[in-house]
Amino acid sequence: MSDSSTLPPARLRPEAELASAALSVPVLARAARLARWAGPGTRVDAGGGLVEEQLPAAAEQLGLSGDDAAAYASEAWRIAVDTGLVDITDEEAGTVAPGEDLALLTGSPQDVLGVWLTALEAVLADASVPDLDDLVDAMAEGGEVDLSSLDWDPEAEAEFLDGVLGNLYLLTVGEDGPGDAPVPLPALAASVIVPSDMGEPSNEVLEQVSDAMMRLDDQFRLLEPVGLVEYQPVDEALMADADEEPAAPVDEADVSRYGMVRLTPLGLYGLRARLLDAGFEAPAVGDLADKGADALLDGTDPFPPAAAHAETELWLAGRGPLDAARELLAAARGSDTGAPLRRLRCQQALSLVGAEAEPALREVLDDAELGGLARVWLTEHGARDVPAPPQEMVFWLTIDTVAAQLAAEGNSEELRALVQGLAQQHSGFFDTAWRVEHPATPDVLEAMGRLHPDKKIAKEARKAAFKARSQQGG
Repeated sequence: MSDSSTLPPARLRPEAELASAALSVPVLARAARLARWAGPGTRVDAGGGLVEEQLPAAAEQLGLSGDDAAAYASEAWRIAVDTGLVDITDEEAGTVAPGEDLALLTGSPQDVLGVWLTALEAVLADASVPDLDDLVDAMAEGGEVDLSSLDWDPEAEAEFLDGVLGNLYLLTVGEDGPGDAPVPLPALAASVIVPSDMGEPSNEVLEQVSDAMMRLDDQFRLLEPVGLVEYQPVDEALMADADEEPAAPVDEADVSRYGMVRLTPLGLYGLRARLLDAGFEAPAVGDLADKGADALLDGTDPFPPAAAHAETELWLAGRGPLDAARELLAAARGSDTGAPLRRLRCQQALSLVGAEAEPALREVLDDAELGGLARVWLTEHGARDVPAPPQEMVFWLTIDTVAAQLAAEGNSEELRALVQGLAQQHSGFFDTAWRVEHPATPDVLEAMGRLHPDKKIAKEARKAAFKARSQQGG
């Protein structure tokens, strides 16, 4: 994923709803509770962690019990320190005080989400670290960790997890992905391991995918309590020794046994924030609602159809139909290479505007660039006394429409069908089309020659393209 490409737009929940969710996730809720519990008698060690003798009281405060209670309490305290909910006032004495950021948890939604994002970064850093038992076993003489014996590259591990989360983000926001549905862990692991041009994965690659799944299983177990994902872990029966009998009958075809993960609405917000910080173009539906019509028409260029529709609806919701129509029509004018696609986006946006916009469309009936689409809109909305367009306007609109489709879809099957229909319906189409004074005329006729399956008609289109280019001095 290149940081220069524009990602599909995310559909985010309202910030107040996201902030409420952030306050309730276990990682932040526990950290906040310990920050409010800490007092003058609270002591920390040299690393800022709670001293061992205070861990039972911290665990009790969190309502934790069992063998892992102290470990969970220690983790919650570390998050409280990392997020600024607790400040260490004297490192030598090991004393603490409530942090300035503790007040942010009762502040605005943006304040709350800012604290949660800091907690998320801390948990993501933990998720990239191998099991601590392995670290202890790898301690070399002199108390230093021999990273080579662990076969662990911190930077590579973080990049791997970032790549997986980036692909999960793309699957969530992309219209061809599962959206809110969970993603099988094997598919997610394969997305970062298997080369895109590889047909049948080799045994070596499949083994790498299996190893990646096990790493991700551990990592997603850590990331679920911070609210990033909802995760169904890998079935432990899959990791049992081959000679062990499973505790219950096993359905080999059940893909969910291999782990299922879904990005939460809070997680979608968090990953988008991280992508923006990393320099990616990661839009959200609604970003253009307060911008001008020119920003809407240009900004929705890379959007999938459903996202462009949702963005346009939000933009229209803040304006009166008549004013919106006039603003859209004004922004659609132009003879630059992007103008045909702007007019197509304008036409799509106007299809969402009611009959109150009719005066704006009638105002441009004589406009060479907008008169054609205005007639289409008026006819579709049942308007009376719509004047018939002159032939030159019909041909201009045809060239403009094909140019827009080329820009939007390239050589698609839909465009191929449109080209065939035009040549079939209009006798002598190319004899007239090459004379159309539209900047895209030569390119459109060349494309028609390339796309039409009939060799004779394709040759006519190419000849017309040559005439059009000569006429324009090209």
